[in-house]
Amino acid sequence: MAEKTVKILVVEDDVALNNTVKETIGNLGEVTQVFDGDDGLFEIESGIYDAVILDVMLPGRDGYSILKDAKESQPNLPVLMLTAKGELQDKMKGFELGADEYITKPFYKEELLARLKTLLRHAGVLGQDGALEVGNVAVYIDSHKVMVGDEEVSLQGREFGLLVYLMQHHGQIVTKEQIFDRLWGFDSDTSLTVVEVYMSNLRKNLRNADAQIVIKTLRNVGYTLNAAPQGE
Repeated sequence: MAEKTVKILVVEDDVALNNTVKETIGNLGEVTQVFDGDDGLFEIESGIYDAVILDVMLPGRDGYSILKDAKESQPNLPVLMLTAKGELQDKMKGFELGADEYITKPFYKEELLARLKTLLRHAGVLGQDGALEVGNVAVYIDSHKVMVGDEEVSLQGREFGLLVYLMQHHGQIVTKEQIFDRLWGFDSDTSLTVVEVYMSNLRKNLRNADAQIVIKTLRNVGYTLNAAPQGE
């Protein structure tokens, strides 16, 4: 079974509703559920999520406070506010703090799913036509396929997930710790050096396929993926 490469956080204290949201969006990727504001902010600060569905009224930190901190540290993180408040002034407050979408309870499951898909596409997490593209490399998340030009390249498991994560954040610095937490998880007993092993294998496979992308190591900082300059 292909490993899911999109990670979504749901912060909602109503257990039944949280479970409904997870069931609705589960096919998009791996869904993490938390039920209070403090845990929600802690998860967001890990930097491993592609989108957040965030309630306003929460135990601990409220949704607006979480949104403000999240957007200051991760301005490009898509956040969909999910709340019982429907007044215009509440929506405006959310948008002013950086919310990307706003859905009022009760809601249609189909609408929630459609809006989340749109946010993920706009953020480059899901390709506009089903693919992420950098240089001559196209990655099809749903079908777990990598194309370099007209040739398919076989990447398995976490090596595929590593390429997806780097392409979703192309041009940005991604730390070794973020990659580890994203692909192996906080509680993994595996050593952090496993990231270097997978990075080396990925570079080798892309180089052998004449991929026109460059993955640079920034010493003691992390990695960046960009399209190769013309002529290289």
